[in-house]
Amino acid sequence: MAERTVTLLIVDDHPVVRDGLRGMFAAAAAGFRVLGEAADGVAAVLLAAELDPDVILMDLRMPGGSGVDAIAELTRRAARARVLVLTTYDTDSDTLQAIEAGATGYLLKDAPRDELFGAVRAAAEGRTVLSPAVASRLVSRVRSPGNDALSGREREVLRLVAKGTSNRAIAGVLFISEATVKTHLTHIYGKLGVSDRAAAVAVGYDRGILGGAPAG
Repeated sequence: MAERTVTLLIVDDHPVVRDGLRGMFAAAAAGFRVLGEAADGVAAVLLAAELDPDVILMDLRMPGGSGVDAIAELTRRAARARVLVLTTYDTDSDTLQAIEAGATGYLLKDAPRDELFGAVRAAAEGRTVLSPAVASRLVSRVRSPGNDALSGREREVLRLVAKGTSNRAIAGVLFISEATVKTHLTHIYGKLGVSDRAAAVAVGYDRGILGGAPAG
């Protein structure tokens, strides 16, 4: 019995990448159909509602609307589409943020085409797909003690706060929204048991999260 056709929405801020992916799926054996493309997370959410794809191939760091913000919004809207992250970034902060936001899978752009095709089909069926490198790091993180510690992205935010960076500037540096920055700060305050930025920085230095205490 022939496999059903999986419909796709490709989200990436680089036109060459979008063209390459579209061509790859078009050249594949019957079974995939690209419904549309978006250059940022905001457009992705709107197109997902309009086109109702089975799977969204989502880049993460895009000017004009990050992938993580888009995933979180799609999750909030209970979108039918499964999100498969396809990115060059495999840091803990990127991985965890995407999965916590609701991504079904996480692949790197250097994945072989057959692995990508298999991952898209698996995502369409609701199965979790992780690149081997990402999977091994996540397992190590889950098994390590102190899982209430700050996530990689929360550490990034706290480091920028320690430099006196405003929420708006932090959002620009990390390609996330100001609302997401505020959410991270709320989580940081809760985990560190503080109620403001200054106290968070002080505790961050005290616990070695930010390195040694600043001179002065």
